[in-house]
Amino acid sequence: MLGFIAIWLLIGLVAGFLANLVMHGGHGMVFDIVIGLIGAVIGGVIIGAALGFEPTSLIGHIVVAFVGALILLALVRLVDRRRSAFG
Repeated sequence: MLGFIAIWLLIGLVAGFLANLVMHGGHGMVFDIVIGLIGAVIGGVIIGAALGFEPTSLIGHIVVAFVGALILLALVRLVDRRRSAFG
């Protein structure tokens, strides 16, 4: 069980880190992990359910989490822009 959690944290860290590099983030390692983990869920739902793709390797899981993290970061930025415009 502990190994499973460690693998998901590693996937989340890598996916969040890569997404922040692409989106020019820079919020820190904890933010990267959180974005990557939530992104893994988002990516899994979008890619898995909508497209019928289920990754079978570590790289596949990282790619799915990365796509989800990119989507999540784009949504976070959209909300931040709207919030700063109104407030």
